[in-house]
Amino acid sequence: MNRAARFTYQGLEAAGETLTGRWLLDDVAFAETVTVAGADFTDPAQIALGQLWYLIAGLSYYKAGAATVVDLGTTPVGTAGLALLRAALFDGLGEYSFRNDLPLDDVVFVGGSAVTSHTVAASDRILTPFGGGIDSCVTVTSLAHLDQTLFVMSPASGTFAPLEATAAVTGLPVQRVTRHLDLATLTSRPFFNGHVPVTTMVTLLAVLSAVANGQGAVAMSNEHSSSAPNLQWRGRDINHQWSKSLVAEELIAAAVAERIGTDFVVASFLRNRSELWVAQQFAAAATFHHVFRSCNRAFAQQHSARATQWCGTCDKCLFIHLILAPFFERQELASIFGSEPLISPELLPALESLVGIGLEHKPFECVGDPDESAAALVEIAHRPQWADSPALAALAARVQPTRSFAQLLEPQGVSRVPASWLR
Repeated sequence: MNRAARFTYQGLEAAGETLTGRWLLDDVAFAETVTVAGADFTDPAQIALGQLWYLIAGLSYYKAGAATVVDLGTTPVGTAGLALLRAALFDGLGEYSFRNDLPLDDVVFVGGSAVTSHTVAASDRILTPFGGGIDSCVTVTSLAHLDQTLFVMSPASGTFAPLEATAAVTGLPVQRVTRHLDLATLTSRPFFNGHVPVTTMVTLLAVLSAVANGQGAVAMSNEHSSSAPNLQWRGRDINHQWSKSLVAEELIAAAVAERIGTDFVVASFLRNRSELWVAQQFAAAATFHHVFRSCNRAFAQQHSARATQWCGTCDKCLFIHLILAPFFERQELASIFGSEPLISPELLPALESLVGIGLEHKPFECVGDPDESAAALVEIAHRPQWADSPALAALAARVQPTRSFAQLLEPQGVSRVPASWLR
């Protein structure tokens, strides 16, 4: 399959609460719409943020042809906006590039116009993007002392039942964005396909929703290990979770500040925390235990493809089962998952990859780094309730995490969280 020559940003249209972005991949036209509840696109600050989303949203269609020229047209870009877009393409599409054996080092950017900064009113109200998994549940619970609203993004095919059920447990109000991907055009011919930096797109839509509805901050739920790459390829780190990394967070914050000033806060509450710390906190949030869902098969774009329960066979199910195991009774976990992925012989190779000794790299999935998985395995392997699984003990004897279980429950690295979020 040949690469495209040119990917063009044709323009962003606003009508009511809806934005429509248009792009052209050589001669193939794409259009995506997002409806932002409460938005007023006569407000120049909201339009400026919509344009920033539009820059990154284009990568969902750029990937179809991997054009060598990205023509930004007359789109307002700015220095920080261009830095974010370049990183989102070169690093956010890293997994896509690796899987398709498609280096993007030759891509050039042309066009674009200057950015005008707008002032938005400061506010101590917080908008928290909510996905229904353990990370966002812990963030919501930890920030319960603040004026907090949930942000939920849904596809045009309808809301996600597990997410809605988990959000209902919080009792918090919900702000929504509905996104209509141009799936029909994406599947109209044999295009390139692969992972895109979707969390960056979600974050920018959350910022837009927050400004439209009077919040002054977006609290993400991306933990420390999301910055860890899966592998290196052609001298570049390949990170499935680049969108959730500290680097991405800093780039997003700078691009937002370029458009609406520095009073607005974009930060991850979990940035300096391990997945094990998150699991420990989640274990104390009993109201979520039998309603949350982290299995990505529940969140397929097409309604008919969504799993109604934990699948129990994917890397995400296996990882969540592993990191929760030190903090839950085994029987309770089995009742939550409906199975026990940790002791499945078929999943042993996947478990080896999670703990860093498999033949393959860390899975291309939103899972912790090998140290976290290995430390959790060592912690549970010799507990009486897991004694009937010698395979776990044998695997635990083969790993040597560089950080202990106890160390991983302490803060890890830096955090951009403002002091006002902390109790």
